[in-house]
Amino acid sequence: MAKRYSALSLLRHALLPSSPWPRAWRSPAPKPSYDVVIIGGGGHGLATAFYLAANHGIKNVAVIERGYIGSGNVGRNTTIVRSNYMIGGNTPFFEFSLKLWEGLSHTLNFNVMLSQRGQVGLAHNPSQMDVLARKGNIMRLHGIDVELLDRGQVMKLLPYLDYSDAARFPVVGALFQQRAGTVRHDAVAWGYARAASDLGVDIIENCEVTGFRMEQGKVTGVETTKGPIRAGKTAIAVAGHSSHVAAKAGLRLPVESHLLQAFVSEPIKPLIHHVVSFGAELFYISQSDKGGLVFGGHIDGFNNYTQRGQLPKIQGVAECAVSLIPAVSRLRLLRHWAGIMDMTPDGSPFIGRTPVPDLYLNGGWCYQGFKAIPASGWTFSHTIAKGEEHELNRCFSLDRFEKGAELDDHGAGNWNYKQ
Repeated sequence: MAKRYSALSLLRHALLPSSPWPRAWRSPAPKPSYDVVIIGGGGHGLATAFYLAANHGIKNVAVIERGYIGSGNVGRNTTIVRSNYMIGGNTPFFEFSLKLWEGLSHTLNFNVMLSQRGQVGLAHNPSQMDVLARKGNIMRLHGIDVELLDRGQVMKLLPYLDYSDAARFPVVGALFQQRAGTVRHDAVAWGYARAASDLGVDIIENCEVTGFRMEQGKVTGVETTKGPIRAGKTAIAVAGHSSHVAAKAGLRLPVESHLLQAFVSEPIKPLIHHVVSFGAELFYISQSDKGGLVFGGHIDGFNNYTQRGQLPKIQGVAECAVSLIPAVSRLRLLRHWAGIMDMTPDGSPFIGRTPVPDLYLNGGWCYQGFKAIPASGWTFSHTIAKGEEHELNRCFSLDRFEKGAELDDHGAGNWNYKQ
């Protein structure tokens, strides 16, 4: 049976039901040593492993995941992909990531269900329109698609918003990126895992890293619950647990861990055909293929590792939803969940080398982690393979605060909990 997914292989398996599909990825026991060990089997870790093998020919790689593939933030998000950033560094990086998303199903031979339905960022006063016009101009100068919409155009595109005289936040316009949209998050994890495994990468699930092996100040491997593993190079890609894992190597990171909740309503008929972002508060909403409205808001304003939702945030996000789209007040909340975000002082990530030799870091993704997965894996694998940063992640260095090279796209200043 051909392992490659295709219409022909689907037909063959349908005609021979006694022959099951093979496992999507191998589940080997860890070897004593690897050229590269990646801690974290989320989107960033798996993408890094895949591009190490595909782009750089480094296939003696292990991805070590404490739980199971898809159990972390890669399966706990609102699935949005976009490239409407305006600060130097972020703008080309996220546009490169969006371009990789556009070809990812073909690259991985796995349907990641990219839906380029477009994202609409709303403005509620003239000053916000000025900000959106500035952002749009910056995007266009970088060759990124974007359109500034007036109130009438928004009313035609999104007729379900509150345009009444009694609207709490009147809509005056919007910034529209047509190529933005959503991607099925679990398909991303499975697709990268399958493709990396096919290239020889070992994916080791239910294996926790308990410490680092050090020799003369260098990281030479990891201690795990399945025994010690030596490594030529070791990479950390563990999302909200970055500071906890890095501390095991004596590295203190400028990050805080916060919960970011997401919500889904009961399914309804098609209503919201785009990704819509609220200009009055951090709120974003789209509709899934199953009909549920998927939405989220700000992080919880205190440090937490529980992955559980908090009632005050549910109320605040629901208020945003009803203010923007009054019709959703009649819906029931089906479920909600939380991912653990490692928040940096300027709201931008870290991708690169650390002060500890042979130890690399990919973290601090704040709200941006899911949409960055392809470009993150591409540039992080380059950094590990070459021992130097790719031009697209050079600005995401760990020492940028010492140099005054902050990347404050959110414009909130050096306050982790505001990002």
